[in-house]
Amino acid sequence: MNMRFSQLRDWCSDLLYRLGIGHYSYSQDLTRRLLWEYFLSLSATLLGLGVLEVFCAFFFASYRGWRNVPILADFIRFCSNAPLITYLLSCVVGWIFCTILFLRRPLKYLDELIYAAEDLTRDTSRPILLPEALRQAQDHLNNAREKALWAAARAKEAEQRKNDLIVYLAHDLKTPLTSVIGYLTLLRDEPQISPELRGKYTGIALDKALRLEDLVNEFFDITRFNLTTLILESERTNLSRMLEQVTSEFLPVLAGKSLSWETVIPPDVELVCDRDKLQRVLDNLIRNAVNYSYPDTAISLTMDPGVEDVTLRIQNHGRTIPPEKLCHIFEQFYRVDSSRASATGGAGLGLAIAKEIIELHGGTITAESENESILFTVILPRKRG
Repeated sequence: MNMRFSQLRDWCSDLLYRLGIGHYSYSQDLTRRLLWEYFLSLSATLLGLGVLEVFCAFFFASYRGWRNVPILADFIRFCSNAPLITYLLSCVVGWIFCTILFLRRPLKYLDELIYAAEDLTRDTSRPILLPEALRQAQDHLNNAREKALWAAARAKEAEQRKNDLIVYLAHDLKTPLTSVIGYLTLLRDEPQISPELRGKYTGIALDKALRLEDLVNEFFDITRFNLTTLILESERTNLSRMLEQVTSEFLPVLAGKSLSWETVIPPDVELVCDRDKLQRVLDNLIRNAVNYSYPDTAISLTMDPGVEDVTLRIQNHGRTIPPEKLCHIFEQFYRVDSSRASATGGAGLGLAIAKEIIELHGGTITAESENESILFTVILPRKRG
């Protein structure tokens, strides 16, 4: 009997649900429950009114005292002469009562959700509390609140790092600029200076000017990263040839740092990608490896072509990056070496841009560091969907 009743209840709930709702969600469970309770209450009310009418008919038939009250006597005679109309009017009154009673519940739930949404916009630090019937909605809103808090914290950290970086860059601009002005002033005020000393001063001024150019370029990198959106222009590319070209272009840079290459590049590996942007990724990763490598070590670049994807690995030997810093290495404006005393590193955008480009290609990029080595692994699909 219980099983049949459950089946009948589910069938009625589904029927009522399909009449009013289109998509399945948490609201379906609440709506089905409210509709089912409304259906049961309305049915019980109509049945109770019928039983009450029959009871009243028997009662007033046996009790004659009501005839002494004119208004009551007229009403009872009307009900006795038109029982169907009386029952229908009672049903209408009962239906209105049940409807108003049950409309208050979803409207109250709606008010609770509106107040919760307002609290979410005003004060995200306070958890959302809703009635038991809205427990899942409460959980969803609290999850949204936690995600908003997390995103706000990350954005605040990135903004603070950017502001600190701009302050550092502005301060660092003074040093090379002062040196350039100083040595150029010496060259102007000392016309009889020896050619050797003139050449020395000119070389120093040029080095400082180049450093000044690097700092200005970092300012432009920050502005471009904030104002532009990367869009891929994919084409079939010979990845092997690209890697060979990039590694050969870095030979003078490596020689100046007492570094060398160890490459494993299989021939004629093709990839559908944005050639210029992928080359920018390689440039960022290699420059990062150059800046943070010990002298007289080798930088390893290997390519492993698979059937579905291509794996690139760039490894250098340098100071181990602690795990608490490694997990932030792909964030905007983050620099492993936060000190501006050295010339290593840039605006902290190279790895963040590399990650964005790789993910736009449908790939992944990860970093590992242990035993005084840093390994970047890039996985790219050979064909983009």
